[in-house]
Amino acid sequence: MKQNFDVIIVGAGTMGMAAGYYLAKRSKKVLLIDQFDPPHEMGSHHGETRIIRHALGEGKAYTPLALRSKQLWEELQQVSGYDLFRQTGVLSFGPKGAPFIQKTISSADEYGIPYQRLSHEDIQKRWPGIEAPSGYEGCLEEQAGMLYSAACVRAFREMALQAGAELLVNTPVTNISPDQSTVYTPDGNYTASQIIVSGGAWNEHLFNDLGLDVSLQPTRQTNVWFDADEELFSIDHPFPIFFADLPDGEYYGFPAIDNKGVKSGRHDDGPHVNPSSMDRTFGAYREDEQAPRQFLERFLPKAAGALVDGRACIYTRTPDNDFIIDRHPKHPHLLLAGGFSGHGFKYAPVVGEILSELIIDGQTTHNIDPFSIERESLKN
Repeated sequence: MKQNFDVIIVGAGTMGMAAGYYLAKRSKKVLLIDQFDPPHEMGSHHGETRIIRHALGEGKAYTPLALRSKQLWEELQQVSGYDLFRQTGVLSFGPKGAPFIQKTISSADEYGIPYQRLSHEDIQKRWPGIEAPSGYEGCLEEQAGMLYSAACVRAFREMALQAGAELLVNTPVTNISPDQSTVYTPDGNYTASQIIVSGGAWNEHLFNDLGLDVSLQPTRQTNVWFDADEELFSIDHPFPIFFADLPDGEYYGFPAIDNKGVKSGRHDDGPHVNPSSMDRTFGAYREDEQAPRQFLERFLPKAAGALVDGRACIYTRTPDNDFIIDRHPKHPHLLLAGGFSGHGFKYAPVVGEILSELIIDGQTTHNIDPFSIERESLKN
């Protein structure tokens, strides 16, 4: 393998692989390096499915990015031949006035995204499996749905390699030298004009080694599948993906697919962990099953059957839950991308596009001001 490249991408997960594809597509000599072999189960975006919405409660800055990602996902599906998206609708519900629901509705109104506003009676009549209490309301985005996440990473990988990118797997990065623009690995050292650092849960360590005092704390999260009444919760019923903004937490879930049960998890809480030593055994913590089960027992009781399966994964978020997409303040040839856990997967194509534009054009057509590495909320 040659040693010199236009761009080296440290971390070939979802965002890194997307950036690799768009850069190689524009004739850049790209090397992707990953300590595992993506798609794998060691990061934040492994597994079979992820939610894609366009009317967003996370903030209005994200909606234009989600809409652009929708276009890019459709293009990737067409050129790769992979089946990447399934429309299920996404129902967000909670007490009237819940901040996430109100922001979702405001985002939909501002950007002309079709949605239905539902009372608790509407919700229960349409989906008898949901017991929405009096005083609750919902917002249904019918054109939203789910991405087949592992297939998405495979599609980006195949298309990047077809476009000429090179990939090193099972290769940890031991050091990055900004001054020499060199990436060091046990198998050799590689140089490039520009470097993207997108190490997921390992970003805090990588950023700190680059002289950045940034708070990026990985947490341990679980996805749990429960036996459910197929007549009520099957994806073919149809039953939507759901997100609940409750006074005691944020929860999400997927309809039953292929008789595997309803998938559910907690979005906003989890113990802090070291990604290299985290116990990935499901059931290691009492909360692994308890939190999503208790949520289902309250609101979807006929989906809270026997445990079918459970898996532990990692969320890596910033303190304000906004992404990091920026240049290193002292070394502008280093680009930084992180903090995508929780709601980031759906943005992978547009993040890849942004990074490719920053490298090739020196600027991006998208607004990334909220994602500055130097914002106050990131400082330890």
